[in-house]
Amino acid sequence: MKIAIPLTNGKLSMHFGHCERIAFVDVSLTEKKVVKQEETRAPAHKPELLPPWLAQRGANMIITRGMSRRTQGLFSQQGIQVVVGAPAETPERLVGVYLAAMPHTGEDAGVH
Repeated sequence: MKIAIPLTNGKLSMHFGHCERIAFVDVSLTEKKVVKQEETRAPAHKPELLPPWLAQRGANMIITRGMSRRTQGLFSQQGIQVVVGAPAETPERLVGVYLAAMPHTGEDAGVH
């Protein structure tokens, strides 16, 4: 899975469309760990541009603070899941919280 996180000053941006950079975090869902992380300069703000731009770079999830339903639909059309309501934290912390919240799916799932 590749997670996109819009950044301003190294933390989740208040508005994804006006971010400075975008972090791309590759994670192993089976191991629940970060495999690779890189940042790139964000493209100019155009709501219709960002979803295909992220999809072309392999993103299949975006973590953001908030997003209109219309814009969420644009991401969904590109096969990108939208996670809203995240706090202004670093990409490492946001992905760590996401991975920790995932249900355990091993052989002993539910047996604790």
